[in-house]
Amino acid sequence: MRWLRSQPTWLTIIISFVLLIAAWHLLASLGGYDRFILPGPADVWEQLKIVIADGRLIRHTLVTASEVVPGLLIGCLIAMPLGYVLAKSRLAERLLSPYLIASQAIPIIAIAPLLTIWIRSTYWSRVLVAVLVVFFPIAINTIAGMRSVPDEFYDLMGSLKASRWQVIRKLEFPAALPILLAGLKVGATLAVIGTLVGEFVQPKSQGLGYLLVTARYQFKTDLVFVVLLTLAAMALLMYGMVAMVEKRVLRWQSANGK
Repeated sequence: MRWLRSQPTWLTIIISFVLLIAAWHLLASLGGYDRFILPGPADVWEQLKIVIADGRLIRHTLVTASEVVPGLLIGCLIAMPLGYVLAKSRLAERLLSPYLIASQAIPIIAIAPLLTIWIRSTYWSRVLVAVLVVFFPIAINTIAGMRSVPDEFYDLMGSLKASRWQVIRKLEFPAALPILLAGLKVGATLAVIGTLVGEFVQPKSQGLGYLLVTARYQFKTDLVFVVLLTLAAMALLMYGMVAMVEKRVLRWQSANGK
């Protein structure tokens, strides 16, 4: 274990991936499962090559990605300003917080069918489901980030006669940025889940959700695994992109920590 801790991150990831594939292969081979119940890595790989060759995987992945990205961006554009208002206004917090908290007790799978009834556009109903899923964690992190700014910094900005916009731009936003980006990383992965729920409820021969439902009804478990792995890869890509932005904009933290 000590040797493993000393290795680069990329090597640790490769080793863990190889071990996971080996464990999966052993379970599928020695567990006594039929292929349509638990396909092995080789079966999933063959199915992956088939759906890439015929274009199905790429086509459905692009449809889902075109819904995930707007869902995340719109969710941020709504959650961050509202989170800022809730962090700064006790009245707004008392009025709106109970409804925001209560909304999290309602499963998104129960709300999604209503959205498909109210919104005629299949595309925007799916996007809105993603918006609803990412909204809460980003809003909560925005509130936490804004409230993490020490009062002494506000006193300093006041002594410098800073305007309200200067306080936001030069103090509050930079100070809250680590917590904001942490919420954004969570929202990036949840956007994939929200979009998938929207595609389950509103299937229209498009998207990875539609492909997953089709594979399940046809008992093509190897295709189900392909779709699940594609969704995992998409979530990792979204998370990684936010992590890259975080690493770039928070370089000052690394410099101060050295």
